[in-house]
Amino acid sequence: MIKVEYKHTEIAAKKKLGQNFLTDRNITRKIVASSGATADDNILEIGPGFGALTREIIAICPTFTVVEKDPKLAAFIRSEYPGLKVLEADFLDTDLELLAGEKPLRVLGNIPYSITSPILFKLLEHRRSFISATLMMQHEVAMRIVARPSTKDYGILAVQMQAFCDVSYLFKVGRKVFRPQPGVDSAVISMKPKQESPVEESEGFRRFVRTAFHQRRKTLLNNLKESYNLDAVESSTLKLRAEALTIEEFFTLFGQLKPLD
Repeated sequence: MIKVEYKHTEIAAKKKLGQNFLTDRNITRKIVASSGATADDNILEIGPGFGALTREIIAICPTFTVVEKDPKLAAFIRSEYPGLKVLEADFLDTDLELLAGEKPLRVLGNIPYSITSPILFKLLEHRRSFISATLMMQHEVAMRIVARPSTKDYGILAVQMQAFCDVSYLFKVGRKVFRPQPGVDSAVISMKPKQESPVEESEGFRRFVRTAFHQRRKTLLNNLKESYNLDAVESSTLKLRAEALTIEEFFTLFGQLKPLD
C-alpha cells in the first residue's frame, strides 16, 4: 500500500480507485488555463484528490462543485476548501442535469485510469449538460479519442466521441509528476459538445458504431448484415472495414441502414 502525505494529512492511495496524485503546479495551471474557465462559469471538478487542480480553479472561480468518491479525500477537501460544494459520490452516479441547472457545466478533472471510458461515455450521454470538459487521462486513451481513420487507434471511442464533440489533444504529461508514479504517461484533452446533433437517433447511432467495429478485421458487410438491412448501401462501401470510414461517412451509412426486426 502506498501512502501519500500532503499538508500533514496521510492517505493511502487506493489502486482500485485509480488514484495517482498530480504534484506539478505548472501542469495544473496549464490545465485550468486551457479549459478557458472564468469566474462566471458553473464548474464541476471530477476527483479533486488532494486539491492540486482545485486550488488553481479557485484562483479563478472561488465557488464551484467537486465530486470525490473517497471519504477521506472528500473530508480533506471540505476542510481545506470550505467554500466549495463537495459531493461525496461516484461521478458515474452523479446527476449532471441537476448540477447543470440553468447553466451548463464546465468540467475539469484528472480522471482515474480505471474508469476513463465510463466517464467519457457518461459525459457523452449527458453532453447537453456541459459546455466543455478538460480532462487528464492515460496517454493511450487520449490518442484513441483523437485518432484519424485508417489508423490502429481509430475505433469505437474515436468515432463516438468525434461524432458528437469537437475533441482536441492539448498536451502530454509525463508519469514523473504523479504520486504514486503510474506506469504510463498521461495527456490532457478537450471535448466540446457540438451545437447541433448530427443524427436524430444518437443511441441508435452509437449502437450501429459498436456493431460496425464488432470484429475489426471483418468488413462492414460481415459485421452489419445480421443487424441491418443493407439494400440501400453501395457494395463498394460494404467491402470496407469500419476503420476506413470518416465520421461523415459513418453518418451517411447510418442514414442508409434499416434495423432488422
